[in-house]
Amino acid sequence: MNHEHAPQQVTVWHRTLIAGWMLATGIVAAIGLIVLTVVDAHHRSLTLWLLVLPAAFLVVGAIRVTVSPRGVTAGSLLVPFLRRRFPLERIESASARWTKPTEIGGWGYRWNPGLSAISLREGDAIWLTLTSGGRFVITIDDAGTAAELTNHLLARGHEGP
Repeated sequence: MNHEHAPQQVTVWHRTLIAGWMLATGIVAAIGLIVLTVVDAHHRSLTLWLLVLPAAFLVVGAIRVTVSPRGVTAGSLLVPFLRRRFPLERIESASARWTKPTEIGGWGYRWNPGLSAISLREGDAIWLTLTSGGRFVITIDDAGTAAELTNHLLARGHEGP
């Protein structure tokens, strides 16, 4: 008896979101602080420490979100090793809806007990309900497709091979 096996199909979804205002703010603030560092030796250590603020705008201002059989990952485009990974085992479910930054704590990377987020704008967002009881929200275009694929992968994982 000859059994033919169909190749396993792997579906991956990814989107990039760039918040131009965050990147522009980070660049302008960094340039200003660097100029102050050069011309004002008396406050040099303070201005160098303040460079952390524009760096945060630059790191969070452009993200890439991926949904794959490994889970959901959201990371910085400019500093790729800075990312949040949620393996499927940590995700209970996913949904998508229109989200305002004010309902998730503001813009940028937000951490609150029970709810963390990466929020670059008002709009479509994927909401992950985690097995720990917390939630993680990412504002990203086409979040409905991301949530649908995440839920499909979760169901397939629970069915077994």
